[in-house]
Amino acid sequence: MHSTLRSIRPLSKPFKLTNSATRIHLGNATPLPSWSRSFHASSSLRVVDLAYKLHDNNGKAKGDPIVIIHGLFGSKRNNQSVSNVFARELSRPVYAIDTRNHGDSPHDKTHNYVALAEDVEAFLQKHNLKNSTLIGHSMGAKTIMTMALRNPSCCANIIPVDNAPVDAALSSDFPKYAEGMKKVEEGKPKSQKAADEIMQPYAKELPVRQFLLSNLVRPAPGEPMQWRIPINILGKSLDNMADFPFTNPDEHSFSKRALFIRGTKSHYVSDETLPIIGRFFPRFELVDVDCGHWVISEKPEEFIKAVVDFLKEEQ
Repeated sequence: MHSTLRSIRPLSKPFKLTNSATRIHLGNATPLPSWSRSFHASSSLRVVDLAYKLHDNNGKAKGDPIVIIHGLFGSKRNNQSVSNVFARELSRPVYAIDTRNHGDSPHDKTHNYVALAEDVEAFLQKHNLKNSTLIGHSMGAKTIMTMALRNPSCCANIIPVDNAPVDAALSSDFPKYAEGMKKVEEGKPKSQKAADEIMQPYAKELPVRQFLLSNLVRPAPGEPMQWRIPINILGKSLDNMADFPFTNPDEHSFSKRALFIRGTKSHYVSDETLPIIGRFFPRFELVDVDCGHWVISEKPEEFIKAVVDFLKEEQ
């Protein structure tokens, strides 16, 4: 096994090797099996038809698809800018999706990683997406890890962003966000500004509040603002979002390439999780970015560079 050390700098700065990140390579890639829907949907789960936006550089992106999945309380709009860059730089179509209970996708009372994975697996089959790269942030990261371990043939590689394949408590911020969003729902604000004032005690950082408030809509002129996402369902599902459905890497592992990107100021991918990541994903590579949990919005250039460098190695 060969390892090198690197960190990600902004694109405008020279790239340097440092000891802030670990990169691991194992052997040569094995041939990819043809993609098939080998998973079996759980009888108790209803698969949701997911909303999405296709970014294909005006039809010029003809390569293998990329599917990018947002985090909790997010939507496909969060990934619009980076999706456009990937479509242009990699000549690959990018499908930015809304998971169940988010964005424009349908609502369902079940919200756990098995349900999220089955939705995205069904999306891949419906759109005949083969040899896909799956990218996911936070909740999206655990979703694509679940998919890779359930059905390794569903994708070519994965890029989980700031989450690990372990049961780990969510940041205490998320229950606060959910509480604040319920307060907004109860307050029936007439404007975004009024909703922001209600949210301030629960989310002190303006960019985070703007992210959460992007889920507000006005059903009709003159009516109060409302959440387009089911706050009660998601609030009750926070424990599910902390869990991970696989516990034994001797039974389930993913032998293809995986790039883990973590924020060095975030606690979600601690050094202590690296051995278990290595057992589930023996060909994983790790890139550290100098930021918190919101890697894509805080350091988009560094995130883009990490992804592009990783995917261009296969070309």
